[in-house]
Amino acid sequence: MIRKNGEYRTELRPEMRGGTGTVKIEHLLDEAGELRGLNRLFARLTLEPGTSIGFHEHVGEAEVFVVVSGTGEIDDNGVKGSVAAGDTILTGFGAGHGVTCTGNEPLVMLAVITQEAAR
Repeated sequence: MIRKNGEYRTELRPEMRGGTGTVKIEHLLDEAGELRGLNRLFARLTLEPGTSIGFHEHVGEAEVFVVVSGTGEIDDNGVKGSVAAGDTILTGFGAGHGVTCTGNEPLVMLAVITQEAAR
């Protein structure tokens, strides 16, 4: 399967998880049937300057972000840090995070949410 840029199912989420502004989510693969296995999200997120995703927890799952462009601040389970293009963030199982675009250009990230495997 090949899906061209611009063909993705897109959501606009105002004040996502209690954050500010509107987050654009482009589903690179759609959870409805394309993602088989333990992943439930594979998407490109775009946060315009000043936009944030409020702090929230992932129960039974983890989230990985890869910063494609822009700069931001991540609250990774209470530890805050700056991120820029090329950085990878892992919020582990049962932990929480929040994201803010702190630069003058959009913060673009790839996001993957994976569920914990049964033991």
